[in-house]
Amino acid sequence: MNKQEGSLPSDWMIIARKDWARIHHMRAYDDFEACGLFLQQSLEKYLKAFLLQHGSKLRKIHELDALLDDAARYNPELENFRDLCERVSGYYMAERYPPLGNLGLRFEDIESGLNEAKKFIKAMFPYEKLK
Repeated sequence: MNKQEGSLPSDWMIIARKDWARIHHMRAYDDFEACGLFLQQSLEKYLKAFLLQHGSKLRKIHELDALLDDAARYNPELENFRDLCERVSGYYMAERYPPLGNLGLRFEDIESGLNEAKKFIKAMFPYEKLK
């Protein structure tokens, strides 16, 4: 990776979209834990793209709430999605760290998260096309 790769918002948008597509792929297999993991990954990358677009330096962290703190400085309305970020961060942690246990995610959990996440992404990127 050259020095400039990974520091452009478009680099992060490409991967955010891939993770968004992966949610739908895993949903077809009823793998809701994987859906939750990819939902977290997608939102993390959208947040990083948003921050880079606004001139922030890339932070190599995975905590959605910390990234949201930074993003809300540029768009205070994003604060409305704090509950989503905290909930989805839990999906990531449970899937990545087995001692935290199985969350028992259901189809309804993922559908609700996706609907709210679409609004969140649109608040950052109004022209973003999402399935």
